[in-house]
Amino acid sequence: MEKLENRYQKCLYFSANALARKTEKLAQESWSKVDLTPSHAYLLLLVIDEPGIQPTQIAACLHLTPSTVTRLILKLESKKLLHRTTEGKITNVYPTAKGSNMLPKLKACQQEFFANYAQILGENESTRLALQMLNVAGKLKG
Repeated sequence: MEKLENRYQKCLYFSANALARKTEKLAQESWSKVDLTPSHAYLLLLVIDEPGIQPTQIAACLHLTPSTVTRLILKLESKKLLHRTTEGKITNVYPTAKGSNMLPKLKACQQEFFANYAQILGENESTRLALQMLNVAGKLKG
């Protein structure tokens, strides 16, 4: 009989979720310094980098659903870190001064997060794995 802990080791679902849980824990530890979840922080970084970006572009870039992006934006608006403008049917998202001023701290958290997992996996393996996972995700997209 197969050992219990090895039963689902070849299952993509189990393996991906196990990795996601461990990665989420590392990310939360890094991003807690700015009192943001990793998703909120990456969205804010994107908006700071691309002022006026549209929510559909944010969703595509961060691989999130439009409804998730809307919820994240609402939370960041409530923290006064970004704001939206609407011109007809077009919505643009901009950082506030408060949001933009967080850039150095956000970059430090991002670097800490990468350093933490790169220390475990190695820099090359970390980059290779992230690219490979994104490639697989693209193939499974349906």
